[in-house]
Amino acid sequence: MDALELFAGAGGLALGISNAGFNHLGVIEWDHDACESMRFNKRRRIKHVSEWPIHEADVTKVKFSEYGENIDLLAGGVPCQPWSQGGKHAGQNDQRNLFPHMIRAVRETKPKVVLIENVKGLLRESFSTYFEYITLSLSHPEIKQKPHETWQEHLAKLEQHHTSGRSRGLEYKVTHRLLNAADYGIPQRRERVFIVAFRSDLGLDWSFPDPTHSADSLFYSQWITGDYWKEQDISQARRPVPNERIIARARKFGLFEPTESAWNTVRSALHNLPDPNQQLDSRWKNHTLVPGARSYVGHTGSPLDEPAKTLKAGDHGVPGGENTLAHPDGKVRYFTIREAARLQTFPDTYSFPGSWTESMRQLGNAVPVKLAQILAIRIQKHLSMYHAQKGTRLIA
Repeated sequence: MDALELFAGAGGLALGISNAGFNHLGVIEWDHDACESMRFNKRRRIKHVSEWPIHEADVTKVKFSEYGENIDLLAGGVPCQPWSQGGKHAGQNDQRNLFPHMIRAVRETKPKVVLIENVKGLLRESFSTYFEYITLSLSHPEIKQKPHETWQEHLAKLEQHHTSGRSRGLEYKVTHRLLNAADYGIPQRRERVFIVAFRSDLGLDWSFPDPTHSADSLFYSQWITGDYWKEQDISQARRPVPNERIIARARKFGLFEPTESAWNTVRSALHNLPDPNQQLDSRWKNHTLVPGARSYVGHTGSPLDEPAKTLKAGDHGVPGGENTLAHPDGKVRYFTIREAARLQTFPDTYSFPGSWTESMRQLGNAVPVKLAQILAIRIQKHLSMYHAQKGTRLIA
């Protein structure tokens, strides 16, 4: 199955999609440093990346029709700065709003499925009308905005068509959900909006995968059974002492045992990485300690025994207090690039050739590889059902 990716960044979403079995016809990104990261791994012949056609290009100038029609999956993490809670909140008025070009790509390539990722801020009340515009534009991509038509006027036209019940050419069934990466086994509490659209003529019904991990299960493993500490090889003497809040919560569990797996934590994600303060051998790439970390009000580090806080790129650079590890003794230090890559579930073979700041920016913008893979596998299974049914009809 073929995929095309826009706004690829350093390749997290693309790598997850490749792991699910898709073949990329193109991986498009305008940022030079992010392209350099992907090209660096392509030269090193990293699995899947070595086969990517990487294009450093401005999507506003790309002719998507050159990739053909009827591709299986069109994916992209549309730039999030217009919608980010840490940004300028300009939304649809921000020149970095590239949703119209994502819709143009849908119109020109007619993919069977579309997968879009963005920040939680896109769902804010102040952007609710424009979010409706995005979903309706995706539902009916061939109803184009005229040159002198405002997006509000175009929205009214889309609403009228959508409620009329009339079918008109290329149409999609669109759904969205706010997902927390930690609920799917990623060692990071990272909430992101995912939009999935299946082409209507496929006749396929889509639903997001159910969460597989939970905070309750982590608490149960830590404070009811103690299995977590045993798995992490933490002796009784080194384990934290439960406070009154933990004791009170533990009493409420009773005989209840959660059915999901436990959230993965920073400690579990970094379990076999050597201390970056030590002299390391050459096999540990991107694992150099950067000094000067500190925490401050509203920007504190990630505790070892919880999923990490959301890694962030920041509108004006990497936010220091967020991308740090908080030790039980209260000391904080920056995550190394390799540690941050682990938290984003990149494989250890995947390297970042840029500076710490640049690499952390790319990682802060990335989609966790394993979350992308989970979604792409579910999409792939639905497409396989379609191909199987189509093949059965042809034989009949």
